[in-house]
Amino acid sequence: MEITAQIIEGIKYKPLLKCELVEYLVSDFEINSAKSSSLILQNQDRFAISKWVSPKRTRSYPYERVYNTFSVSKRITIIPIIKDEGASGDRDFLQWDTVCLMSLLDVYVVLAYYETAEKHRTRDEKVTKQRFNSQFVLDKIREVSNYHSSALHWNLKELNNITQILQKVKHSYRAISDKTKVKFHSEKGLDSYVNIVSENLTNFMEASRNRSKSAQEREFLTVQPKEILSTLTKAKLTITNYLGGKYFFTVDEVRIEEEKLFLIESKHSKNSKLPSLGDIKDGLLKMMLYVNLENVNLGKTLYKTFPVLKLTSKNLENEVSSNSSKKELEIFLIKNRFNKRQIDLLRNLFLEANENNFVISLGEI
Repeated sequence: MEITAQIIEGIKYKPLLKCELVEYLVSDFEINSAKSSSLILQNQDRFAISKWVSPKRTRSYPYERVYNTFSVSKRITIIPIIKDEGASGDRDFLQWDTVCLMSLLDVYVVLAYYETAEKHRTRDEKVTKQRFNSQFVLDKIREVSNYHSSALHWNLKELNNITQILQKVKHSYRAISDKTKVKFHSEKGLDSYVNIVSENLTNFMEASRNRSKSAQEREFLTVQPKEILSTLTKAKLTITNYLGGKYFFTVDEVRIEEEKLFLIESKHSKNSKLPSLGDIKDGLLKMMLYVNLENVNLGKTLYKTFPVLKLTSKNLENEVSSNSSKKELEIFLIKNRFNKRQIDLLRNLFLEANENNFVISLGEI
């Protein structure tokens, strides 16, 4: 099942799930010791910063980190352009569609690189505790603070200068290898990546999209442990946006009722009544996209979409949704013995869903 859609005018979304951001003066900011989402103060300006630990989107909830910065108008995310864990570990590359997605969300991307690492204690040919070149990141943040054009223009400018950063990556991993005596993946793969980027941005986009589409194919055939579905109606979703980017997603579950197409993102908890906050916010970033879809087609049929964030647990009885009445919600909360913290979270989640025209469904499997 393959769905195509467009985002024509950019993202319109009002996040309400608050996150207290730790504040740093720009002169005191150090990316490696900073929280995953934080706030930088420079004179009268404020910038929200999020950082990724890998360029791969499926690692360590980067979407949650980006979501946490949406309370601030100017948002910056720090992404390692490449992360090589050593010959016996993974090597991940930055994908074009990651940058394009951040541009769509009006997030400025700082392409960073790792400068130091330590040898893994138990695994040969692998490193751990990789640390960014902090001064490089800080200089880039200062550049963004003085940049007065859009995130899209900044991100495209950085991509056009990507070869320079890739050279820094090569020199850094050589130095790390010399110090730790750990072998890394062959530089042939890195050279190929450099050549793709150097030839022109269009080739880079196409190569990245092909890799992203391959990842979409793998995910489509896989049911993750946290995706407990009432049916196995997964679907491929390809979104084209006004920036020229293509996003290859997999929708956990779809349901069709007449001319209505329900796009369901599923998060499950085995041991708790609610999925983790990271899981929930990861799902909310998907909702940011789904509520802005237009011209949604399944085959040759045009559908009106209804996004749903489905939260399930074996520890719950019955079901409730953000469309339920106050009385129905109260009965559900009492029956399942939710504590005050969980109740506050649910009320904020339901408020965010109603404000942004999607549905949160909560209940047993």
